[in-house]
Amino acid sequence: MTVAVPQDAALVAALRDGDESAFAQLIDMYGAGMRRFALSIVRNTSVADEVVQGAWLGVLRGLEQFEGSASLRTWIFRIVANTAKTRVERESRSIPFSTLSSDAAEAQPTVDPSRFRNPEFPGGWTKFPEPWDHLDALETRNLIAAAIQTLPPAQRLVVSLRDIEGWSANDVCNVLELSESNQRVLLHRARAKLRATLEQHMDSS
Repeated sequence: MTVAVPQDAALVAALRDGDESAFAQLIDMYGAGMRRFALSIVRNTSVADEVVQGAWLGVLRGLEQFEGSASLRTWIFRIVANTAKTRVERESRSIPFSTLSSDAAEAQPTVDPSRFRNPEFPGGWTKFPEPWDHLDALETRNLIAAAIQTLPPAQRLVVSLRDIEGWSANDVCNVLELSESNQRVLLHRARAKLRATLEQHMDSS
C-alpha cells in the first residue's frame, strides 16, 4: 500500500481553497511527467495533451474525494491512466489495462539463450556484454527512447515509470494495478530488451 506524503495534506488543503499558486505548483511538479506517461499509452502527442487536460479536470473535480490513502502523485497518475484508457478504448486503438499482467506471463526468454551456451563453462556467457562508456550521452538517450516505443505496452509503461520517472515499484503497482511479481517481470524483460538494443548498436558501430 502506498503511504501518503505528509506534504500532500497542505497542498491539497490549498487546492481546495482555490489557491491558484498551489495549482501552478502542482503543474510544475507533475505536468511534464503526466504528459510523458499519457504519451506512453496513447502514442500521439495531440491526444496525450488532451488526455492531460482531461486528467487535470478530473483532479480538480475529485479533490474533495481525495482521502490521502495513497500519495497525491499516485492518485493523479491513476487519473491520467484512466483518462487515457477511456480515450484509446473509445477509439479502439488500445490494449486494455486488464491485459497488462498477461504480458508478464508471456513465454519468452529475457536474454537470448545462445549467449549462455559455453561448452567450457556451462551456463556461462559465450560473449560478455560490452561496456557502453564511450557512447555519446545524447545518442544513447535517443536510442533508448526509440527502443522504449517498440516495447509491448505493459513493458513500456513499467520501464517508463521506473527508469524515466524514477518511481518506486510500489507506486508503479498502484498506478497500473499490477502485482509486485508482475511488475518485476515486466521491468526485467523491458530492461533486457533495451540492453540488447544497446549491444546491437555497439556491435554495428
